[in-house]
Amino acid sequence: MVVVGGITRLTHSGLSISNYKLISGTIPPMNDIEWQEAFDLYKQYPEYQKLNNNFELQDFKDIYFWEWLHRVIGRCIGLVFLLPFLYFLITKQLSKSTVKKSLILLGLGAFQGFLGWYMVKSGLVDRPDVSHYRLAAHLTTAFITFAYTFWVALDLMFPNKKEINNAFRNLVRFGLVILLIQIIYGAFVAGLDAGFIHNHWPMMSEGKFMHETVYIEQTPVLKNFFEGKSGVQFIHRILAYVVVLFVFLIWRKSRKIELSSYQSKGINALLILVGVQFLLGVLTILLQVPVWLGVAHQVGAFFLLSAMTFTLHRFSK
Repeated sequence: MVVVGGITRLTHSGLSISNYKLISGTIPPMNDIEWQEAFDLYKQYPEYQKLNNNFELQDFKDIYFWEWLHRVIGRCIGLVFLLPFLYFLITKQLSKSTVKKSLILLGLGAFQGFLGWYMVKSGLVDRPDVSHYRLAAHLTTAFITFAYTFWVALDLMFPNKKEINNAFRNLVRFGLVILLIQIIYGAFVAGLDAGFIHNHWPMMSEGKFMHETVYIEQTPVLKNFFEGKSGVQFIHRILAYVVVLFVFLIWRKSRKIELSSYQSKGINALLILVGVQFLLGVLTILLQVPVWLGVAHQVGAFFLLSAMTFTLHRFSK
């Protein structure tokens, strides 16, 4: 889901399906007439009118595929969760605690589906692109939903947890918060196409986007760091250093306490993955966001969040 979502964003396919049909939308157009009807509907919206008015039917089919696949996988995730959950619930194989956690997961999944529709809706009115705030909400909720799913699974895999070190656990918690903020800014960069400017490292040289030089110019200035391409990329770069330093701090602090095998593996995985993710981020900027590298960078964030979640779980009560 993360991979296909990344491809959908990077190929600008997300607005190819402008209506939402929960059941019938699972089946794509099956003949020339249905494809033409879908294409005609796409023509009514800003993305075609302002950006893609040179599209032929085959061009439309290419972007339609990724958005359709993204939505189908979302439906599959819902079924993979809901049907077994109902079975285990009816057959009374779940503890009260697990039922509560599963209901939270169900709510998160439904909310994530709503955010997907809410995000797409923002690109169907005036501007031919989705709101980067809604994109960030959609992506971050997806990552949080996964992290909580993973946490529930770990609770079942390791029912006997014990607290090792309060101060260290709080350090990992803080690291998780910083990582989530960085993920939000990664979504801002994606939503604003901010990765296509300042394609140098470690300095941010003057860059061009669509033949227009980008400067910090909005008023108030603070708004640049939420809505300006240059400002958002700057914050994302700075947070990358902060995340790396924090993971290194976690690793250093862990050397001073006694660790179990799983705790040690979690921290070592954090150290390796943050290095890989930092390298992927630098290469993504330098190479001006090729699709495969942009997707790899998003997947890297996914695995880094996995390692942080696992590490925190192994230090929790």
